[in-house]
Parts: sequence; structure tokens; C-alpha cells
Amino acid sequence: MFNVAVFASGRGSNLRVLFEKISPENIKICAVISDKKDCGAVEFAEQNSIPVFFVSSMHKDGFNSYNYVAQELKKMFVDLIVLTGFLKKIPDEFIDEFEKKIINIHPALLPSYGGKGMYGMNVHRAVFNAKEKFSGATVHIVDKIYDNGEIIAQRSVEISKLTSPEEIAVEVLKIEHELLPEVVLNFSKSSIKIN
Repeated sequence: MFNVAVFASGRGSNLRVLFEKISPENIKICAVISDKKDCGAVEFAEQNSIPVFFVSSMHKDGFNSYNYVAQELKKMFVDLIVLTGFLKKIPDEFIDEFEKKIINIHPALLPSYGGKGMYGMNVHRAVFNAKEKFSGATVHIVDKIYDNGEIIAQRSVEISKLTSPEEIAVEVLKIEHELLPEVVLNFSKSSIKIN
């Protein structure tokens, strides 16, 4: 069994798609980690009996430290950590614990439109305002700099006829839902080699 932990802060659409597409492939989502107690991803995890950990680098009631979560994930023999719209920067110490075992899905074609503050609609607004003809999604290794790690896979979509950032968001999310399960499946088959 290939064990995956998913970090999420929002609706959880990538978590849902991952769960549906990878579960039949001998891949188990063994934990969901969130910085928000009230979000779609947590609700989905609870509905599907997936253990949930709440995490914060601040000492907030009902939230765990990243160190605690790291130790729990190690006990679960997690093979891969997937960030799906997780809005907090992962601490360097946590990245060291799971070096080259953390991936992120980003809603643009990196290295363009990445970095601090570039998430969600911020990305799509920037792409729209720049009058780009294409956007897409990128899966990359997480390192200690925002959206900087080695690119594993990208897929693009034409957006030249779209009339708003919201329309771009819809099209890019479709690409994310195709790309992320494929990448996780390839990791489980050891067909992705990280430099």
C-alpha cells in the first residue's frame, strides 16, 4: 500500500478527485492535514473516515505543531505528502523531515505566476491581466522557497477566449483534476525520479 497524506485549506475538490481516482489503485489517503477547522476538505475527510490533523505554527487551541504532525505521519509510513491548495508555508524543518516527498499543485504554468501571495484567484487575476493566451497547472516538489522546487509535470489550457479570471479558474481546475492523480499514481509506481 502506498500511503498519501493531503494538506488542504479549502473546498477539497482536489482531495475528492484524488480519493476517487487513486483509491482503486492500491493507494491510500491515510491523513488530511488542515490549518482550518471549517473547510470542505475536512468535511470530506470526516465523511470518508480519513484521520484529520489540524496544524498551526502558532500555539492555538485544538491545533497541533508541525513537529507533532511529522511524527504522526512517520508512524503512518507516509510515502508522499500532497499539498492541494494549502495556504500556509510549510516550515523548513518539516520539509527536511520529508525531503523530496512533498509535492504541490499550483494553478499556473511555473515558473511564471508563482511565489509568495500567488495562490487561488490571485494567480488567475494576474494571468488574466497579463492577457496570456495559455494557463494551466504545475505539480512540483516542495522546497524551502515558494513554488521553486523541481517541476514534475505541467499541463496547459488555452484561455485566449475567456473573459474573466473566474473563467480561467474553472478551466485550470479541470486540468488540476486530471494532472494530480496521474502524478500521484506515477509516484506510487516509482516511475518519477527526482534529481
